Amino acid sequence: MTAHFCLEVSGPFACFTRPEMKVERVSYDVMTPSAARAVFESVLWKPAIRWRVQRIEVLKPIRWINLRRNEVSAVVSTRNVQQAMAAGSGTLGLYIEDGRQQRAGYFLRDVAYRLHADLSLTQGCVEPLMKYTEMFTRRASKGQCVNQPYLGCREFAADFRLVTADTPPATPIGDTRELGWMLHDLDFTHPSDPQPRFFKAKIDKGVVQVPPFEEARG
Repeated sequence: MTAHFCLEVSGPFACFTRPEMKVERVSYDVMTPSAARAVFESVLWKPAIRWRVQRIEVLKPIRWINLRRNEVSAVVSTRNVQQAMAAGSGTLGLYIEDGRQQRAGYFLRDVAYRLHADLSLTQGCVEPLMKYTEMFTRRASKGQCVNQPYLGCREFAADFRLVTADTPPATPIGDTRELGWMLHDLDFTHPSDPQPRFFKAKIDKGVVQVPPFEEARG
């Protein structure tokens, strides 16, 4: 049993990074299913529910921009976090000036999408689906979210709204093109070692149909 929802998201910049680009950030042509799922989860996520992205409608022409950004070359190590937790205190800060890097990026600009996804309950959940559909509808209608939705990178914040029967229709772009292999999502069968899974993506008159996760390839 599922419930279908549609969100419209937009923003001035987006970067859905290709994993084969190790140093410089280069975006896919369109939003990935995993990024779309993250938008729905930013509005409502509970252990009892799962989001399954069905399709992505591209509402604005695909445009690109080159940008250079400041990044840091390191992250706080897991070992330092564990030691701080055990001791009750510790230094976990990063000094930006010691690890600053400038990296080029090839990003999308002025993007807008309509994201279609199904909400379902996890196996073994005995709560009614209606409870979560009403919760999501109420939160999305008011613009409420657990964390700010973003378009691939957290600095690229996304505006969003719930699409209902009363929302004016939107026409996807007319482009049709092959996108090659695109990241579908991560397989968390082994939580300590999640594996990426890919699918052959295609824009058909502005719409990307997302196959079931089980059909994606590792």
